[in-house]
Amino acid sequence: MVAQQKILLATDAWEPQINGVVRTWKTIIALAKDRGIQVDVVSPDGHTSIPCPTYPEIRLALWPVQTIHEALRDPNLGHVHIATEGPVGLWTRMACVTRGKRFTSSFHTRFPEYLSQRLPVPERATYRFLRWFHQESKAVLVPTPSIQRELMNHGFDNAKPWTRGVDTTIFKADGPRLPDADHNPIFLYVGRVAVEKNVAAFLETPLPGRKIVVGDGPAREELSKKYPGVEFAGYKSGEELAIYYRSAKVFVFPSKTDTFGLVMLEAMACGAPVAAYPVPGPIDVVGDSDAACLDHDLHKAVDQAMLIKREKAIAHASQYSWDHCLDMWLESLVPLNR
Repeated sequence: MVAQQKILLATDAWEPQINGVVRTWKTIIALAKDRGIQVDVVSPDGHTSIPCPTYPEIRLALWPVQTIHEALRDPNLGHVHIATEGPVGLWTRMACVTRGKRFTSSFHTRFPEYLSQRLPVPERATYRFLRWFHQESKAVLVPTPSIQRELMNHGFDNAKPWTRGVDTTIFKADGPRLPDADHNPIFLYVGRVAVEKNVAAFLETPLPGRKIVVGDGPAREELSKKYPGVEFAGYKSGEELAIYYRSAKVFVFPSKTDTFGLVMLEAMACGAPVAAYPVPGPIDVVGDSDAACLDHDLHKAVDQAMLIKREKAIAHASQYSWDHCLDMWLESLVPLNR
């Protein structure tokens, strides 16, 4: 366990973004505060920024250098963790390396795969940059063993698994549900509505009930026109989101590029079994448990998931704890000075 010194978190993923990365860090920081541990955040917030190409919800800070240098001069600072590979993360990395300061980092997003689906950028080129970015890190925290193996295959030698948790005070089976959920089965997707999330695979699968998409993104307008029978509910959070999870007969997770899939844990905690592809993320989160069905044919996965008892999903999700996630993170940190 780290000493009670300040921790600096450098992240390009922060409010007002709504995604699993931001939820993870907001939860970790709140739990650390409860233990008396101060985590200071350097993010695009408060800096001049521009929208990220092809991902405008992410703001790229143009010049966070002064803030980073001031944070590193704090005599009470004991540890630095770089959460993302954007401008904030890059400038923090450069400042630490230049000053001989040690740091850890994390790998949240498979940007090589995302970029290759949107732009003519070879995956190997992006992985080359990521390998360079993380090579000075004393530990690169990754969400699952599958992602750890993938990074090792790309030349990373410092990746360590770091799991996630679920807040069962919010995401729980007891509580209100959507009207008619018992009479007209609901098949639910929650997440960013974008090409890399493979949402269309869910929408084009014939299913015996209502399809609901919770979330937003650049593909929402196109998909809502192409699939007029699908309900696009927009962003939801907290108890409002839990109502959708509780109402689902099956939670469908069509992504093949996610590193974890926090929404799967939230859905299972509310009693919704999961249908997904057998790829990194789902393989690690649900594996061969009785809480989900993984199949290369998404239709078959949903059909089988409909037979799963809700108690199985709840029991599996209960194994994941945010407190354990925080413990793993704290234990991975290294002293700032050699």
